[in-house]
Amino acid sequence: MKRLHRANLWSWSAFNPERNLDFHSTLWVRPSGNVAFDPLPQSEHDRKHLLELGPLAWIVVTNSDHVRDSLELARTTGAKLAGPAGERSSLPLPCERWLADGDRLVDELEVVAFEGSKTPGELGCILEGHTLITGDLIRAHEAAQLTLLPDAKLTDKPRALASIRRLAPYALDAVLVGDGWPIFRDGQRAIRELLARCESRQDS
Repeated sequence: MKRLHRANLWSWSAFNPERNLDFHSTLWVRPSGNVAFDPLPQSEHDRKHLLELGPLAWIVVTNSDHVRDSLELARTTGAKLAGPAGERSSLPLPCERWLADGDRLVDELEVVAFEGSKTPGELGCILEGHTLITGDLIRAHEAAQLTLLPDAKLTDKPRALASIRRLAPYALDAVLVGDGWPIFRDGQRAIRELLARCESRQDS
């Protein structure tokens, strides 16, 4: 796995030729049990590394299109599964926690539920107040610039933008997207720039 901008954050990825970008998964290493987000299938090397970094306590699935290898990873590690409360009736996983806006799965992990995306209650996760992990709504097809899920896939764009505006109080350093290029510096500025671009298109 690749070490990220903090010593306790790691990532593994897979290139998607159809979209011409990388899909990412994140591991957050914690003394009381590690947390994985939207886990992709792993190589033998990456699985060995994940296990060496300590026991996996939780797997968080941000939306039903990011189930990926969650069930198999839970089966082989004994980790518990958590998913979006808005998809409780449709997510094909036996989750032990259903997360809604404002929930805290563990210390220093705050949940933001994004409305208006392609699935209800898609999760964003804020780690230690400085790093946002996203699933599908916020992505990055170009380096150093966030973008939004295409309009055709949104169920309600104004609600989606309103959800993203609720990130304003956080001093985000990084935005670790599920799809595309991660942002490792000035994450809050990248969020503001994304909103400004989206709102200017709506006004035009």
